[in-house]
Parts: sequence; C-alpha cells; structure tokens
Amino acid sequence: MKIDIFTHIVPKKYRDKLYECVPNKYVFRIIDKLLVDLDERFRIMDRFGDLAHVLTPAGPALEEVVDAKTSIDLAKLHNDELAILVQKYPDRFPGAVAMLPLGDMDESLKELDRAIKELRLRGVLIHTPIYCLTKNKKQPYFMRQMDSPDFMPIYEKMAKFNLPIWIHPLTVFHEPYGEHSQRFQYRMWQVFGWPFESTVAMTRLVFSGVLEKFPNLKFIIHHCGAMVPFLEKRIAMMYSFGEMSEEERHMDELTKKPLEYYRMFYVDTAIGGSTPGLECAYKFYGASHMMFGTDAPYDSQIGFVATRKTIESIERMDIPEVDKKKIFEDNARKLMRLPV
Repeated sequence: MKIDIFTHIVPKKYRDKLYECVPNKYVFRIIDKLLVDLDERFRIMDRFGDLAHVLTPAGPALEEVVDAKTSIDLAKLHNDELAILVQKYPDRFPGAVAMLPLGDMDESLKELDRAIKELRLRGVLIHTPIYCLTKNKKQPYFMRQMDSPDFMPIYEKMAKFNLPIWIHPLTVFHEPYGEHSQRFQYRMWQVFGWPFESTVAMTRLVFSGVLEKFPNLKFIIHHCGAMVPFLEKRIAMMYSFGEMSEEERHMDELTKKPLEYYRMFYVDTAIGGSTPGLECAYKFYGASHMMFGTDAPYDSQIGFVATRKTIESIERMDIPEVDKKKIFEDNARKLMRLPV
C-alpha cells in the first residue's frame, strides 16, 4: 500500500463558509477542482491501485485571511468535515490533519484537544511564517516564527499526544516583501521561497532549543526536507561548535551537534519526481524519517502527474526494498499510529 501523507483537500462546507467570510479575495486555486470534488479525487486515486490519502489543510492559513474570532468557527467546521470523511472512507483516507485558529492561542489549544481526542485526527498543520491578520491598515499582519514562545504549549501537547506537526511554508503578498517586490517575479516566491521558509523554520526549532526540550516531538517537513540535505556539509561547517563567535551563543544550551537535531525531522517526497534528490535526503535522514508525499492535487491541474512521478522516483532509488516499503507505508502507520 502507498500512503500519501501530504495531500491537500478543501471540504465543500468549509470552502463555502470561508468564501462568505472572505469575499472578493483570492482564496483557493479554484481550477484545482480535485481540492473539492471527491469523485474526481477517487478517479485519480484508482489509477494507482492501493493508494490512500492522508488529508491535510489547503491554504490559505486561516489567521492570514480572517480575524481571530472568525477563525475559531472555521477551524472547527474544517476539522469536523475531515473527521466525517475519514469515518466515511477509511480505506481511502486513513487519517486527517487538523487546522488550528492560530490567531487565538487559547482557542487553538482547545481545538487541538478536541481534534485529537474527540475527532481522532492524527496531527496538526502549521503554515510558516505565521501571519496573523490585524486591524491596522498600515501594518495588516503580525508575523510570528516557529520558535515563538506562543507555540510552546502546542508543542508540549503534541509531544504528549505523540503525534506529528506538519509544517507548510507560506508567503503572503504583503510585508516583508511588498506586493510589487522583485521576489514575486518568475514565481520565485514559491519555487525557491517556500523551501527557504521551511529551512528557516527548521533552523529556528533547532537553535531555540525546541527539539532539545521536546525530544520526542515530531515535525514533518514539506518538499523533502527543503535545503537541509543538500547543504549538510555547509551547515556542519558554519555551525561548528569550535568556531562560535560571541554573537552565536545560542548553541550553548544544545547538548548535541546541530546536524543531529536536523536529522530529527521527518520529510516527505514531494520534489516533483527527482530520484537523485530523494537519495540525497535518504543519505541524510535515513529511511525511517522519509514518507511518501506528493502535494496532490497541486500538479498543474492534471491531478495525477505528481503522484505518478513521485512513485516512479521512489521505485528507482538504489535502496533496499524494505526501505522503500518504509517510505511508502510503514513510517506513516508508525508516526500517525494508524491501524495495520
């Protein structure tokens, strides 16, 4: 069986309610009908035999587009709808991932408890950086990073639940880049900007001591671990314990070398079907920290190209078959505690 741990979905009731709250704004890529249409999704899934989808939220991040109060009801509706889908189609959808109203941390903790304990969702997704909508027209967003003290209660709870946190990179067309910034030419904000934002999030979690404090906390990083596997030696060199300057005392509280913390992350395989890229990540993370993930249905509106290419790229890897099985299925079952 192949369990795709990073597939996006937009429940129809949630989409309709969000459109009521965010009129006349770009919210979803509507042309991606597979985000909403289950029959179309099932038609694509059937092309690949025994394929299952773990359902994860699609953008936008709620805190980016609605106020804190509105986000609470929307998050609850979204999570309720995902729980219904998992219950109705357990063979198709073995698990789903919760959305949190991160504009209100107290309510986020309540919804986290409800999503895991009552709805039986298998983790949460956080967009990073975290841009929260404000009422200040001159400064429409308040930005927080993954190492903000605000998120420590979430990390503590997820460590106790022993379930993963999905990290999805985010770029907003406002500060700090500016709507007309050159960064937004040629789709650079997504092609290169998103792996950068994921790498920033990982680095903050490492050096802020989050992984030191919560050693069993599990994060799933999109796009195969972003920039980290390829830059392994540069990371080791630049963060050498023997060459710290006085401005780099942030490493004083760490008990392990930085690369050891980076290897604690889990990564998907959503890099467009590159076997050399996957093998680079495999050499860095090992088979036990890689999981089949495609970013479906985002693949140029065709719906199946990313899935086909990702499967083929894993099958071409020069690794033991037992490790391929870990990537395709076993690691997902273990990490999310799914039934065998």
